[in-house]
This record gives sequence, C-alpha cells and structure tokens, in this order.
Amino acid sequence: MFSAQLQFKFTSVAQAKIAAGNISQMLKEKISTFDIHGLQVTVGKDGDLAVNVRFDDMSALKNFERQVPAMLEDTKQAFVYKFSRFSGVCVLSFEREAMSASIPIDSVPLK
Repeated sequence: MFSAQLQFKFTSVAQAKIAAGNISQMLKEKISTFDIHGLQVTVGKDGDLAVNVRFDDMSALKNFERQVPAMLEDTKQAFVYKFSRFSGVCVLSFEREAMSASIPIDSVPLK
C-alpha cells in the first residue's frame, strides 16, 4: 500500500479546524476520482493538521501527487500556514473493524 502524508501548521487550532473541514470535504468528494483506499485527517492541539491518504497502487498515488497543488489553492489563499508532504510505502496500517456486540431484544426468548 502507498501513502501520501500532507502536514500543515496553522497559526491557531481554530484555523486548523476550519481547514480540516474544507480539506476533508474536498477529499471525500474525490475518493473515487483518485481511487483512494484510506483517508485520515487529524487536528492537533497546536494548530497542526495531518492528512494521510492511502492508495493500492503507485499510479493512483502519482496522480494524486500531481493534483495536490491545485486542490490546495483555496486553502493557500484563505490561510497562512506551513506545509510539507512526503509519500512512501505504508509499512504498517491497522484499523479494527467496527462491529456490534449487542443482541436485539426481539431475538431473546421470553420465559
């Protein structure tokens, strides 16, 4: 699996939260366009914003990397921030699947 890491440092948590919402919405709309396998957006307490985008193949990652500057143009015009990015091979990725351990009430036999 291949991964692109986008790291932002905003001047405040409030700006990071607003940018996170905008970037999240933009990326959600492009999941099928870029064939995104996994997406994680994290806001830190000091105005940090980290975006992790995972892909199954290198061509999807390269396509995404080419489009990043254009996708972030609105963010660049709206906020002052420091930005860095890198891409690599995902060494470990673990996510526990959500499951329900509840039992529906109508399936419990009455005595």
